[in-house]
Amino acid sequence: MTHSSPGDDAGNKAAPDAAGTEQPGGFAELAQEMAAKSSLVRKENGHIDLLAAAGGIRGIAESVLPGLVFLVVFTMTRDLAVSLVGSVAVAAVFLVARLAQHTPLTQALAGIAGVALSAFLAMKTGKAENFYAVGFYTNAAYIVAMVVSIAVRWPVLGLLFGYARNEGVRWRHKTERLRAYRAATWILVGVMAARLAVQLPLYFAGNVDALGAMRLIMGVPLYAFGLWVAWLVSRPVKDS
Repeated sequence: MTHSSPGDDAGNKAAPDAAGTEQPGGFAELAQEMAAKSSLVRKENGHIDLLAAAGGIRGIAESVLPGLVFLVVFTMTRDLAVSLVGSVAVAAVFLVARLAQHTPLTQALAGIAGVALSAFLAMKTGKAENFYAVGFYTNAAYIVAMVVSIAVRWPVLGLLFGYARNEGVRWRHKTERLRAYRAATWILVGVMAARLAVQLPLYFAGNVDALGAMRLIMGVPLYAFGLWVAWLVSRPVKDS
C-alpha cells in the first residue's frame, strides 16, 4: 500500500489530484480556508504541535482556569454564588487582557460566553452541577458533527491534518488516505464519547467535586492525547 507524499504542495486552494477530479471552489475551497485558520501546525520533526493545537499557554489557561476556580472555590466554601462570580471574573480578565493587547478575541469571547451561560444555568436552577451542563451539549454536538463528516467522506481530521501535511483535500481520492483520516476522526469521537460516559453519571448523581475534577482531567490533556494518537494513526508512510 502506497500513501501520498506529505511534501505535495496543496497551495491555498484545492488542486486537482492525479485523476483531475478535485477542482478549486465550492466546498473543497471552503474546507481549505477553514483548515488554514485552524491552530494545527506541523513541527520540523514532522510531529503535530500539540501546544499550538490547544491554543498555546494562554489558550489552555482560558479553557482551564474558569472551571478550576469554580471547582476550588465551591469545594472550599460550598457557596454557589461566590463560585460562579469567581469563574466569570476569571473569564472576564482574559477578555480584558486580549482587548488591552489587541490580540484576537475569538477564543476569549467564546470562553466568557460559555462560562456566563453555564453560570446562568447553575444559578437559575440552584444546582452547582448545572455549571457543567453546557459542556455536555457542546460535546454531543461535536460527536454528531464528526460522525456526519465521516459519513459524507469529509472527515474533520482529514481537513485539518491534510492542510498541515500539505495534502490539501487530494487525500479524499486516495482510498488508504481517506480510510486513515476516517480512523483518526473516530479516535476523537471516542474521546468525546468517553467524556460523556464518565461525566454524565457524576452529573446525574450530583457529585460536583468528582465531576469538576473529571472535566479538568478529560479536558485539554485527554484532547491533546487523542489528537496526538490520531496524528500518528493517519500518518503517511513517508511521514514515518
